[in-house]
Amino acid sequence: MTNPTGPETVQQLLRGRRHDDSPAIAHGDRTWSWREHLSEAEAEAAALIALADPARPLHVGAVLGNSPAMLRAMAAAALGGYVLCGINTTRRGTGLLGDIRRSDCQILLVDTEHRELLDGLDLNGIQVIDVTGTPYAEAVAAAPPLIPHREVVGADTLMMIFTSGTSGDPKAVRLAHAMAVMCGASLIFQYDVTADDVCYLAMPLFHSNGVAAGWAVAIGSGACMVPAKFSPSRFLDDVRRYGVTYLNYVGKPLALLLSTPERPDDADTTLRMAFGNEATDRDIAAFAKRFGCRVVDSFGSSEFAVIVVREDGTPPGSIGKPYAGVSIYHPATRSECDVAQFDEHGALTNFDRAVGELVNTQGAGPFVGYYNNPDATAERMRHGMYWSGDLAYRDADGWIYLAGRTADWMRVDGENLAAAPIERILERLPQVSQVAVYAVPDDSVGDQVMAALVLRKGTGLEPNDFEAFLAAQPDLSPKAWPRYVRINDELPATATNKILKRELIAAGVSAEGGELFVRQPRGTSYTVEPAGGHAKTLTTRPVSTQQTP
Repeated sequence: MTNPTGPETVQQLLRGRRHDDSPAIAHGDRTWSWREHLSEAEAEAAALIALADPARPLHVGAVLGNSPAMLRAMAAAALGGYVLCGINTTRRGTGLLGDIRRSDCQILLVDTEHRELLDGLDLNGIQVIDVTGTPYAEAVAAAPPLIPHREVVGADTLMMIFTSGTSGDPKAVRLAHAMAVMCGASLIFQYDVTADDVCYLAMPLFHSNGVAAGWAVAIGSGACMVPAKFSPSRFLDDVRRYGVTYLNYVGKPLALLLSTPERPDDADTTLRMAFGNEATDRDIAAFAKRFGCRVVDSFGSSEFAVIVVREDGTPPGSIGKPYAGVSIYHPATRSECDVAQFDEHGALTNFDRAVGELVNTQGAGPFVGYYNNPDATAERMRHGMYWSGDLAYRDADGWIYLAGRTADWMRVDGENLAAAPIERILERLPQVSQVAVYAVPDDSVGDQVMAALVLRKGTGLEPNDFEAFLAAQPDLSPKAWPRYVRINDELPATATNKILKRELIAAGVSAEGGELFVRQPRGTSYTVEPAGGHAKTLTTRPVSTQQTP
C-alpha cells in the first residue's frame, strides 16, 4: 500500500506542509495558515504524549464536533504517531461509554458543547481533557518540542472510525495512514482539487466519509478546510461566505438541501464539485442543476473493502460498476448470483437467484478487522471473503443495483422482496423527499411492507393519489405495495444522515405524530388511520445474514 508519487503516511504528508502559509482552516471570523494549524497540532501532540501512560496503547478519543479543535486533534495524531478515536457524538449513556472503552482510549478530548455527554459515565482510568479549558492551554503552552510517539508506516492505524450503526452498535474500523493518503489522492486526481480549493467539511469527522472524502482531500491538496455542522438553512450562506468549491456528503444531505426554498441565485456560487454516496438519481440531477455544480455519487463500505464506482453512462437506479474482485454471492450457497432478468416493464423477474450480498472475493482489501470486536469481524470475514451486509443484483452489462441491507429481506405472501427497489420506485413520487421501506410482521406469517415518507416542504399527499401513483408503476409487484405508510416531517437518523430503520421497525405500525395510511388486505385503496397506531406495536423476527434469498 505504498504511493510511489508521494508520501506514504499522513505523518509525512503533513510534515511537508509545516512551512506553508496558505489558508488551512477558515472558521467564523478566523483563518489559520497551514503553518499555524500544524504548529498548534504539534504542540497538542507533544502535550498528550507527555501525559500518556507509555504502558498502554496511545489511543486518544475525540468527543468533538466538526471544529478547528477536531481538525487539530486529527493532525496532532498523525504528526504524533498515535491513534485518534473519533467518538460518535450522537451516542449516549452506556452506548457512548462502550465505544470509548472498546477503542481503548486512555485520553479523552472534549469541548464545552459535548462535556455533559460524559456526565455519569464510569471513565475511571481515562484522562478527560477539556480542550476549551485553561489546563489544556497551559499544558500545550508548556509542551516540549514534538518527539513523535512513533515513526509510522503506511499500514499503521491513523484513526479508529466508527461505522454508522444503522443495523446495530457502531463498530470501530481501523483506518491506516496509507489508506487515508490514497483516498485523498484518488479524489484529488479525479476532480482536479488544488490548494486553491475550499473544502466544506460538514459530514461528521468521526465517520469514514468525513475523513476519507473530506479531510483527506484537503490535506492532500493543501486546500482550505471549512469545518461545520451540517445545516440546510445555513449551507448556501456558508458556501458564499467562505468561497466553498468542494463538498462531500453521505446519506440524505442533498435531499435536505433541495427541500429548502429555492432562490433564483442558488447557482451563483463558487461551488463546483459535490462527491458522496447514497443520494438518489433524482436528487443528484436536481442538486447539480439547482446549485450549478457537478455531483458524483459512489458506493463504498466504511471498511473500504467493497467499492462500486458510478461511471459515465450508469443507468438510472444503478450505483455503477465494481472494483476488481467485488461480486454478488448467495450467503447460504456461497456461489455467485445469476445475472438479473427483467420483464418488459423493468421489473426484476428472478429475485431469488439474482439478489445476494456484495462481497470482496479477493479477501478483505484494506480491512484488517474491527478493533476489539472479533465476533463482528468473523461475521464480515467468512470463507475467505469479505461480506458487506449489502444486498444487490447486477444486470447483463455488469451494472450493480442495491437491494438494501441483509436485514431488509422481506417475505410477503410467500414472495421474497427487498427494500431498495421499492424505495427507488417510491422516490419517483414528486412529493417525496425521503423514503425508507422496511418489514413489519404479518399477523399470521411472514412480513408486510411498510414505508416511511418525508414530503417536500409545501406539498401534501392524499390516499387516493398515492394509490393512483402505485397503480401507474408497471415495475412494482402487487405484493410490494406498502400495506402501511407513515408520513412524518422527519425520520430518525444517524449522525451521518442515514435513516434508522431499526427505530422505525421498533415503533411498529404507527406514525408518531404524523399521518398513517393503511391498505386493506388484498385491496388497493388506502385509508387514513390514527397516527398513534393501526394495531399493537409490533416487533420483528430476527433476520439472519445467512438467510437464503
